[in-house]
Amino acid sequence: MIIVMKPNPSREVVQGMVERVEKMGLKAHVIEGTERTVIAAVGDDRKGNKAVFESYEEVEKVMPILAPYKIASVETKPESTVIKVRDLVIGGGTVGVIAGPCSVESEEQVMETARQVKAAGAKGLRGGAFKPRTSPYSFQGMKEEGLKLLAAAREETGLAIVTEVMTPHHVELVAAYTDVLQIGARNMQNYHLLQAVGEVRKPILLKRGASASMDEFLLAAEYILDQGNQEVALCERGIRTFETHTRFTLPLASVPYLKARTHLPIVIDPSHGTGVASLVTPMCRAAVAAGADGLIIEVHPDPKNAASDGAQSLTPEVFAAAMEQCRKVANALDLNM
Repeated sequence: MIIVMKPNPSREVVQGMVERVEKMGLKAHVIEGTERTVIAAVGDDRKGNKAVFESYEEVEKVMPILAPYKIASVETKPESTVIKVRDLVIGGGTVGVIAGPCSVESEEQVMETARQVKAAGAKGLRGGAFKPRTSPYSFQGMKEEGLKLLAAAREETGLAIVTEVMTPHHVELVAAYTDVLQIGARNMQNYHLLQAVGEVRKPILLKRGASASMDEFLLAAEYILDQGNQEVALCERGIRTFETHTRFTLPLASVPYLKARTHLPIVIDPSHGTGVASLVTPMCRAAVAAGADGLIIEVHPDPKNAASDGAQSLTPEVFAAAMEQCRKVANALDLNM
């Protein structure tokens, strides 16, 4: 249930209500908006007595949360969540762009890409140090050495670093080097990993599983939110269908659908969503037009010789042109980019 406090409650009043919620065996999540402070009381509905909470003078009203995902629901927090880290802003009328190679391959590759994507307007640098691959014989990433190269690129360019964490025991290591931790599609329902990143106070980019429903996607985000980390961005990266003309099917209807149901920002990955470099720019434009809060795009200085995902990677020159086109769409919608 959602406990809506009367305007301008003191910290002591809010803490007192949190303690009452927890005494009933529920978990309390305090969400402070510009106009209202609400407390989401989450847990076994049979433990919460709506009438008891309504009886307190400092409470304005109590409402049930109808969605299965409680903290992620727009019912709990009507105001959109905005993620800000360094110069990267995702949401709140700003389309944040993250770009970079699929895999960190060398210092020269990372630094060259970072300089060029920043010059084109990106605010975040993506790059895989730990790479989950379908084949055990494929390139698995440079691991901690790759993280160090990403950190060096951040030192020079100021770009926020976005990289994937694959296991709970890697969370502390990856968090030490990165600004945003990515949960890949294969790990969307790795609940131990979701809980582990939920304990980190850094933004999380959660990718949708290739066969996951929207409720499953949002409930995966709920695992992170339930651990206290409120900075979660949802990434639509395409789903598996019967189509073969693209690597996956990129359903841009996900953007307005999710915006009607959650306060979390929505990022689109047109690189994995299509798997074809020539389709990435049109899907970037379409994603901005659909209302996406961010884009994550694979860019490589030499896609033909990339260690992974070269077929879907843009050259820096094509990326710069794509950014110019997307800015025109964003300007038409009064968005920042």
